[in-house]
Amino acid sequence: MKNSSSFSWQKILYGVRTRILVWYVVLMGCSTAISILAIRQIFLLRLEERVERSLIQEVGEFQQLRHGLNPMTGEPFGDDIAALFDIVLSRNIPDENEILLTLLDGRFYKASDENLPASLDPNSRLVQTWAQLTQSQQGQVETAMGNVFYRVEPVNVRGETRGVFVVVHPIVYSLDETNAAILTIAQVTLTVLAVASIMSWLAAGRALLPLRFLTEMARSITGSDLTRRIPVKGSDEIAELSKTFNEMLDRLQATFVSQRNFINDAGHELRTPITIVRGHLELMGSDPQEQGETLDLVFDELDRMNRFVNDLLLLAKAEQPDFLNVAPVDTDLITLEFFAKAKALAERDWRIVIENPGCVVVDRQRLTQAVMNLAHNATHHTRREDTIEIGSSLTATDARFWVRDTGEGIPLAEQERIFERFARGAKNRRSEGAGLGLAIVSAIAEAHGGRIELSSQVAIGSTFAIILPVVTLQAGLESVSGI
Repeated sequence: MKNSSSFSWQKILYGVRTRILVWYVVLMGCSTAISILAIRQIFLLRLEERVERSLIQEVGEFQQLRHGLNPMTGEPFGDDIAALFDIVLSRNIPDENEILLTLLDGRFYKASDENLPASLDPNSRLVQTWAQLTQSQQGQVETAMGNVFYRVEPVNVRGETRGVFVVVHPIVYSLDETNAAILTIAQVTLTVLAVASIMSWLAAGRALLPLRFLTEMARSITGSDLTRRIPVKGSDEIAELSKTFNEMLDRLQATFVSQRNFINDAGHELRTPITIVRGHLELMGSDPQEQGETLDLVFDELDRMNRFVNDLLLLAKAEQPDFLNVAPVDTDLITLEFFAKAKALAERDWRIVIENPGCVVVDRQRLTQAVMNLAHNATHHTRREDTIEIGSSLTATDARFWVRDTGEGIPLAEQERIFERFARGAKNRRSEGAGLGLAIVSAIAEAHGGRIELSSQVAIGSTFAIILPVVTLQAGLESVSGI
């Protein structure tokens, strides 16, 4: 129970669903943090632009009034700077968080706000510095209350600076509002992220549901029952995985069926000679002649079993990467060797054909074994007066080695089946064979990257051709030469 609980927690903590959620939260968290920082920076830039526009506007309105008429007297202000400042402060309503200062004859005169911050105290160094300016100035300065934006406009009378008009905007108040807005945005975003994470967890579970179904189906499939298949729905990645899994099951089922048949056929082939040997040994008498005949029969059956086992080992080894030992071979010379060896198999009308001789890269012994198997097979399906032809040809694309006979031929229905292991034709005259000869030939051809072709007609004859691609052979030549 404890192990099951631990396993469940491991699935939850390290499962695909959790990893998807973690990556989602990490990516969304990073993007949210970057977005909030970017929004805050944009807010600050826009705040600075708005403050600067407000400062310019206030100074513009002051200059317009300075060059206009005193609304109280209907005459220009002239030297009466105090009256100018009074009208400005009484009629001009500054923007929020904005302060208007007036300095007369180098001293503080009046302000739009009676409760000035300490940094803007009439006796502060900053205010005293502004009182001494003789030219317009705009900028920002760091104070105890934070960054302060300002614009200074001196008032000149006959070339002499009599007063200074200052528009001040402490950014700290607006910055607090900006930070409050950013905090609200962050809270809303985090709430949305939390809700989205929960929804993502549910969505990921729903998206991975076919995978869990696939897992359950895979667990329910056993070695004794490979007929079940996973239903394929849709055309997404999960459907493609299900389709691939079904195709794998098809291959496994075909392999298991082949192995089962192979084991049954091999057991049958071995059981027969063992039964024969055991039966004769049990019935063997004391007569020397009878004993000799029995031993001859036993040795013959043992030789057949040995050939059968060797053929099985050869077919198993054909699937290994070191099955072939390739080297350059002249097609005309090796065809002559085939012909010389085949003539000793049986008395037939043997013939040889060599077309376009050249050099190929093959395993000489394996190719000889394949052609001899075809020649030996031809002798069992021909009569003494029949013709057996051994030939070779080389083209730009492939090398072809064939054995052609004028024997009994093979029915069309059996032409594909005879290349299977333990397969025999209906009219097979052999009694000692196990039906592995053509399977060995096919394995040798496939190991060279080639194939075997059959052309046969009943009562006319058969042609077995081993076709090896020149491209593969050339690659083998380069490997042998160390190129």
